[in-house]
Amino acid sequence: MNDDDTLSPQDAEDLLAAEYALGLLDPDAWRRAQQRAEVDGAFAARVQAWEGRLAPLNDSFPEAPPPDLLPRIEAELFPAQPSRRTWFMGLGLGTLAAAALVLVLLLVIPTTPPAPPSLQAELVDETRGLTLFVDYAPQTEALVVSAADPAPDAGSVYELWVIDDTGQPRSLGLLGDAGTLLQAALQAGQTLAVSLEPEGGSPEPVPTGPVLATALLN
Repeated sequence: MNDDDTLSPQDAEDLLAAEYALGLLDPDAWRRAQQRAEVDGAFAARVQAWEGRLAPLNDSFPEAPPPDLLPRIEAELFPAQPSRRTWFMGLGLGTLAAAALVLVLLLVIPTTPPAPPSLQAELVDETRGLTLFVDYAPQTEALVVSAADPAPDAGSVYELWVIDDTGQPRSLGLLGDAGTLLQAALQAGQTLAVSLEPEGGSPEPVPTGPVLATALLN
């Protein structure tokens, strides 16, 4: 590339456009010129002008027939077949290598069991118009409770309970107005219940207020 210090800015721009059109720039300079041509309309016009000037030069070269690539393509697609003995030996070694690879993967990569499906329950108190949607993830023991209106009476709170096979209720926690996230170890088939308790929750280990609704966790 010529020394741009001896050229005017316009001549330097014109020279850069010519070198780009001719492919004389090094890869980094060519990439910069290409990016500039995409955003600089004036520079792109200079490049197009040089491409138009250089196009007639292609007419002076005779059109060369395309190379005969068929033999090479056939050789790549259909290589010479080995003898039956070599083929059987290759098959045996390939099968042995594949089996060894599978064994290594089974020993090295731990098998992760699929996560157990989530469990749901829907507790409905038709008298109050209350509906609680419960979604439980056994893997994380996360219990999400979504409550629909109405809110509990003033000075009262909803409390969620679980009743296991012994029939003894166990408090899971107090419920907020919109949604509540609780942690608990639960199992499918257990009974969930919601009671209306005084503010702060039941003072006893069992419900003291009315039990509004129950449902199975499935």
